[in-house]
Amino acid sequence: MKILITGGAGFIGCNASAYFLGQGHEVTIFDNFSRKGTESNFEWLKSKYPNVNVVRADIRDADAIKKTVAEGSFDTVLHFAGQVAVTTSVTDPREDFEINALGTFNMLEACRLAPQKPIVIYSSTNKVYGGMEDIATIERNGRYEYRDLPAGVPENRILDFHSPYGCSKGCADQYVRDYSRIYGLKTVVFRQSCIYGYRQFGVEDQGWVAWFIIAIVLGKQLTIYGDGKQVRDILFIEDLVAGYDAAIRNIEKCAGQVYNVGGGAGNQMSLLELIAFLEKFTGKKIEYKFADWRPGDQPVFVCDIAKAKKDFGWEPKVAVEQGVKKLFDWVSENKNLF
Repeated sequence: MKILITGGAGFIGCNASAYFLGQGHEVTIFDNFSRKGTESNFEWLKSKYPNVNVVRADIRDADAIKKTVAEGSFDTVLHFAGQVAVTTSVTDPREDFEINALGTFNMLEACRLAPQKPIVIYSSTNKVYGGMEDIATIERNGRYEYRDLPAGVPENRILDFHSPYGCSKGCADQYVRDYSRIYGLKTVVFRQSCIYGYRQFGVEDQGWVAWFIIAIVLGKQLTIYGDGKQVRDILFIEDLVAGYDAAIRNIEKCAGQVYNVGGGAGNQMSLLELIAFLEKFTGKKIEYKFADWRPGDQPVFVCDIAKAKKDFGWEPKVAVEQGVKKLFDWVSENKNLF
């Protein structure tokens, strides 16, 4: 295949690029290289796969993405370019909208108008479900849980965008879905939970698993927003990329569909549980402080991943403790990158 990966030098993008290049596909990265770590990620990728192509451009530039898609004759577009943090969206909602909503629209239009219409896979977010205040949660064993959803939240859960980030990603999510219905593009939406893994330069307001590990390895101040009992299903990057591959291979079944893609009920952890695990793993006491809850922060988010398993045979392979150890080892071996 010929694959275009927008945001291809980012955390998810560079891992996906490496995977598909390793499978023998031709990969072109489209990235503006504005995010910390992208230059380092690209250098790493280029050292492994010198044949990777790159377009240095911004997804907000409609002409640039249109020209790239039109001339590339791509079989698949993986759209990862985006503004990724809730707190940043609150500070600058216009930029958040222009990157996530308008940028995705630019990409879709480029694909719709291209001579060869590619498959489009979009990385959406669980934030499209909002705070889910109507779903009953309970506290048990020092963590929050759903009272009545043992398998997690299904895809038919009502959408309730909360925070500018939730609005911009939700807008893009629905545009991607509708371009399949209205224009016949083979689009797939992945509503992703907390993704973590190699080459993730997590910061305090995004990528919490990576950030906790980075802060601990480098001795930085660690702050827990809320009470630390909030629970997320977390997914290792290798499992996510395998999901993209499986959806592409089963595109006739997946086109036009939306999938929850996360760790699911079998791979969940609270913030305090992650700290406890890292303390046990490292043999060190970890210091941290508490701060107020952040906008739209759900006490629990665990997604039901049964639809993905049914439609394209996907489920996570990397257990939480195994994945956390892998990332801890990588950060420890690459402290010079942070």
